[in-house]
Parts: sequence; structure tokens; C-alpha cells
Amino acid sequence: MEKTNRNEIAIKNSKFSPTSETGVSNKKESFLQYFKKNYILYLFLVPALAIVFIFKYIPMYGATIAFKDFSPVRGILGSEWVGFKHFQDFLTSPNFLSIFSNTLKLSFFELLIGFPVPIILALMLNQIRRAAIKKNIQLFLYAPNFISVVIVTGMIFILLSPTGPINAILQIFTDKPISFMTDPDMFRSIYIASGIWQGAGWSSIIYVAALANVDPQLHDAATIDGASLLQRIIHIDLPTLKPVISVLLILAVGGIMSIGFEKAYLLQTDLNLPTSEILPTYVYKRGLQMGDYAYSTAVGLFNSVINVLLLIFANSVVKRLSEGESLY
Repeated sequence: MEKTNRNEIAIKNSKFSPTSETGVSNKKESFLQYFKKNYILYLFLVPALAIVFIFKYIPMYGATIAFKDFSPVRGILGSEWVGFKHFQDFLTSPNFLSIFSNTLKLSFFELLIGFPVPIILALMLNQIRRAAIKKNIQLFLYAPNFISVVIVTGMIFILLSPTGPINAILQIFTDKPISFMTDPDMFRSIYIASGIWQGAGWSSIIYVAALANVDPQLHDAATIDGASLLQRIIHIDLPTLKPVISVLLILAVGGIMSIGFEKAYLLQTDLNLPTSEILPTYVYKRGLQMGDYAYSTAVGLFNSVINVLLLIFANSVVKRLSEGESLY
């Protein structure tokens, strides 16, 4: 009996005791107690939160000029409140359908064609067993991402000009050169193809990292069972990438209206405007070039609201289709 009591006392005082400070407690700590013990960790969040608050939340006050007849002389507070007048002007303008459809089409086709390419690249890179060859190929694929948009558009104009190398090759089979940069029907193809070339390799990094977590023994066992390469990719690699694909797809759909301004503006010509004029370029021209700040802010705010709605919609759809895997 005495020996049993000693064992109980030893267990009670050990580090594995439920009431021990270092052991697992049955009682949940309050947030205040947890904060006091780990306050240093929360201090690391202060700079990041401050940056987000200063550069993301405080500038939101400037969005109020979308509801005012803004004048730089009178300032934001002194400008007259006009409500949704600028939104109504944009929605009823003759350019609305053209600009909105151009933005939607360009973003949708870029997502449809460009989103699977990094996944395919990652699956191909994952099949390369020699590390040296794999690193060299990755370097070759990642390099275009570090080329500035201005240089990329300059290269496009040189390559696709009537006297450029592409037309020199095509003239062997055709009688006259093709005006790539002045043909409105060619703009979307050029924009999407150049975007895939520049960003697909860099975008594949996160998929390559996810595939690195796949246990090689799974592939070995599947190979012994007679599974082909395609079967191993479908049943081993793709399920591993499924959570990453879900999150990135939600973010891509949520930003479908926030297509890049720089390249679209630099690739514009007077002749391809029917397809190259999109919301970001329209906002730039009306806001900075014409000085209509309130109207351009309203257009930009409209664009942001569409993005938020698409983000919520994409998250709900992916959450239902992927059994709870979503952004939030």
C-alpha cells in the first residue's frame, strides 16, 4: 500500500502530470495567460501589421472621392458629395460593354490557358531524376520572370514587326507580312502567350515544392504493381497538388479583373484598341492623363468589388467540389 502511494505521488509530481506546468493541462488557458507567456511572438507581428495598416487601410479613405465631385483645390473633405453618379456614368457610357468584355475575356482566357501550364511544368520537372539537369532546366524556365515588362514588350515588337524574324520566316510560305501588333484579333493571343512564357516557370515553384513532399516509396510501390507513368501522376502526384491548386485557383479567380496594366498598356496601338482597352488602362487614361480622378476612382472601385465577389464565389464553389478545401 505504501509503495502504491509513492508511485501516485511520483506520477503527480512528474513532468507528465496533467497539472504540471510543462505537461499537458486539462484546463484550457485563457487568451490573456497565453499572451503573457508568448508576448514576444506577438511583437514580431507588430511591424507587419503596421505596414499593412499604413499602406493598405489608411489609403482606403481616398476611395471616398469616387462618391464626390472631387476637386484638388477643395480637397476630399471640401468636395461635393454626389453619391453613385460616377458609377452610373460609367455603367451607362458607350464604352462600358466594350471595356468590361475586353477585361473579362482577356482575364478568363489567360486563366483558362495559363493556369494549367505551371502544373504541367512541375509534373515534368518532378520526373527528372538527375539533380544537375533539373537545376539547369529550372534556371532556364525561371529566367524570363526577371526580365522587366518593358523589355518583354520591346522584344515582342521587334520579333513581331513586319520586318522582324517571325515575319521573315512566314514570308517563305506567305506573300506578305502579317501585322501582328495592329491586328485587334491578335492582341489576346500575344498577351497570353508572352505571359505564359514569362511567368509559367516561376509559378511552377510552389508546385515543385509540394511534389517534393511525395514519398518516393509510393511511386516505387505503384511501379512494382504495374502502374504506368500517367497512372502514377493521376493517383499520386495530382492528389498531393490538389490543396495547393485549390488555393491558387481561388486567388486567381478572385483577381480575374485585376489583369496587369503595364504590359497591356505598352502593347497598345491605335489600331488594336478595340480589344486592348481594358479597365486598368482606361482608369489610367481617365485618371492621370485626363485628370478625372473621381470618375477613375469609381471605375477602379467597381473593378475591386467585382474581384471580391468573384473571390467569394470561387471559394464557395471550390469548397463544395473539393470537400472543404478552400481559402477560408
